[in-house]
Amino acid sequence: MLPDSLSPDLVEAGCDEAGRGCLAGPVFAAAVILPRGFSHPDLNDSKQLTERSRDRLRAIIEDQALAWAVASVDAAEIDRINILKASILAMHRALDALQVCPQHVVVDGNRFTQWRSVPFTTVVKGDSKLANIAAASVLAKTHRDEFIRAAAADYPQYGWESNKAYPTASHRTAIALHGPCPLHRMTFRLLPSTKK
Repeated sequence: MLPDSLSPDLVEAGCDEAGRGCLAGPVFAAAVILPRGFSHPDLNDSKQLTERSRDRLRAIIEDQALAWAVASVDAAEIDRINILKASILAMHRALDALQVCPQHVVVDGNRFTQWRSVPFTTVVKGDSKLANIAAASVLAKTHRDEFIRAAAADYPQYGWESNKAYPTASHRTAIALHGPCPLHRMTFRLLPSTKK
């Protein structure tokens, strides 16, 4: 059972992103403020969960969180500012959209920039250590997967319903065959390397 937050005396938001390593689509981020003492036996890093578990947890988190928000930065903006800055910007946008202003922010990973004047702590592997970051991980991942499933219907040639726009061999082969679409991140290595 994960502790609900790092700072139990403060209103704390957990943040995480999803889709940073994909070749197409926006990067998504979520911010979640859980009620004091919140716990769920399945809550963990979203990458460790099945799709069904993530979807079930998403409904519980969205129903029971004190506040939650999901935001994104699209492919064109990622290409303009780079994926690290875009991931942080998506987190800032999610924090901006919260209905409750946090007194402290915890972020999965080791990179973040100050949001407003609110203190923050980065936590490496935070999505497997703190419930509020794990909850943000679940929301970011499920909202991103929902976006990619819808986009797969518009661009069926890339197989996004199965590869979720990650850099798989089949995705890169489809890009080589059909060229990139408007959702592809043009600053990413879209095609396989030709180096021997």
